Amino acid sequence: MAATVISGKEISKVFRERLKQSIDLIKSEKVDDPNAIFPGLAVIQVGADPASSIYVNNKKKSCEEVGIVSFSYTLEDTATEAELIELIETLNKDPRVHGILCQLPLPKHMDEFSVINAIDPKKDVDGFHPVNKGLLSIGRDCLVSCTPLGCLMMLKEMNIDISGKNCVIIGRSNIVGKPLAALMLAENATVTIAHSKTKDLKALCRTADILIAAIGRSGFVTEDFVKPGAVVIDVGINRDPDNKVRGDVKYDEVFEVAGAITPVPGGVGPMTIAMLLQNTYKSYLSLTQS
Repeated sequence: MAATVISGKEISKVFRERLKQSIDLIKSEKVDDPNAIFPGLAVIQVGADPASSIYVNNKKKSCEEVGIVSFSYTLEDTATEAELIELIETLNKDPRVHGILCQLPLPKHMDEFSVINAIDPKKDVDGFHPVNKGLLSIGRDCLVSCTPLGCLMMLKEMNIDISGKNCVIIGRSNIVGKPLAALMLAENATVTIAHSKTKDLKALCRTADILIAAIGRSGFVTEDFVKPGAVVIDVGINRDPDNKVRGDVKYDEVFEVAGAITPVPGGVGPMTIAMLLQNTYKSYLSLTQS
């Protein structure tokens, strides 16, 4: 039995096209308004890390494709935390900016929590602010972290039933594991978060109808982790010695056992960007219609 491939690349195109149509409609309605404000995303990069620069450029290009206005800010890696927070506070007050994203990781002399905490929760399109984390945990509407949201939207777009299913998430990070658990609980899944201290991890994973790997260990999940017919979502992005991108799942092995599986690359990654754009649009509607 070969698995169905869940193509985040193709599903993200659907979301982007829907978003572009919505923004095009707004622009057509305000074509005669010289003071019209359209969805805007500000991306801040501190330093010139090559990987971060690639991510930032991809986000700018994606904004252009759907009609979101992109604002870019680059600080030297010698900039102080106070200078970064001052910039964030300026963007918090800027009516043209509806989403603020500070590219991580930050230089070691900056406190990530303090920087994220400085972003207006209503403009926190990464979904990292403690306010948004708290709202998610109690099931209230909020801006949700893009990667977990992308995982959920893929499952929904593929019409994969979540309610009542056993979901095992390998990884308990604040960025993926914990918010994804909250999302799956809200969809009435029975959720278990596994981690490095979990006993008999393989046996636990084999109970999963939906298995999600988010640990950052290349090829960690092999076929003996997977119940035949299970849905496998691979969040991992790892580079092998040849600089090729690999997931946390040994794809070729698991493909023969799973009912459905996401590839790496081309799975969760494109959905993360699509959800960032969607969050920016959501923030725009909230801030301009309130």
